[in-house]
Amino acid sequence: MQNHSGITIMKWIGLALLLSSYSPKPALNAPEVELIILGVAQDGGYPHIGCRKACCERYYSGQEARKTVVALGIIDHVNEQVYLIEATPDLPEQWRTLLQTAAFPDKKTPDGIFITHAHIGHYSGLMYLGREALGAHQVPVYGLPRMLDFLEKNGPWSQLCQLQNIALHPIFPDSAVVLNDQVKITPFLVPHRDEYSETAGFLIEGPNKKVLFIPDIDKWEKWNRPLDTVLEQVDYALLDATFFRDGELPGRSMKEVPHPFVAETMTLLSEESPELRSKVLFIHMNHSNPLLWDQQSREAVETAGFGVAKAGMHITL
Repeated sequence: MQNHSGITIMKWIGLALLLSSYSPKPALNAPEVELIILGVAQDGGYPHIGCRKACCERYYSGQEARKTVVALGIIDHVNEQVYLIEATPDLPEQWRTLLQTAAFPDKKTPDGIFITHAHIGHYSGLMYLGREALGAHQVPVYGLPRMLDFLEKNGPWSQLCQLQNIALHPIFPDSAVVLNDQVKITPFLVPHRDEYSETAGFLIEGPNKKVLFIPDIDKWEKWNRPLDTVLEQVDYALLDATFFRDGELPGRSMKEVPHPFVAETMTLLSEESPELRSKVLFIHMNHSNPLLWDQQSREAVETAGFGVAKAGMHITL
């Protein structure tokens, strides 16, 4: 009788090695690349510090949930890579959500973080990568030249560079950043209050879809590109909805913070086709904006053919 135990053991070892080197691909009909909305609120979040008005009292009375600051996550299931758009004060929670959604158990840090500009809700979360928190190593941070110059020359952000918690990667307007064979991101300039940096919007492209991301802009007429023309070239558009209408901040001139009101954007696009209007998802809502906490306001916007972004939304790219 022949002894086959040695051959059998070798076969099992070979099979184990084969399985250990196998990189799983998405299941049939599952998205290869997807975008997840990780937050929808303006920089100060919801509830807003110091607010005692009805909008934020809805949270404290248990009528409304907390809303995290605007951020996006990109999950590339093929290459097992994850990217963040914006580093917000809610980064710890948002990174956990992104990681759990991606289901890449060995992923410790993002494969890259893209920053639009130097207002607190968009970059201050980088602090969590430092020695007091995650102690990350060379997380790629992508930004326009002034944005990166600000990080490199001003503490405490400069310490992140010195300790190599982050690695700065300059990007340039209208020049695509090809992350891999599945994803590329193209920055472009938009007019905004550029005290410390330029302000970027991003065109995010996957294998099949394109998403426009403009969380902050002054007014559409100040931009050198017609909004309707830009919308024709994308599949989805996440657009600045900081304020719903003029007069939303009693006792303060809203010219100090000249975002396009949701009502203005809706009027601007009111004569466009239902297909074009349906591409718009309003995002980056101040605590005073009823789209953040009032169902009737959201329904009115949706009845007009537009959408309102919500944390947890997925978009297949």
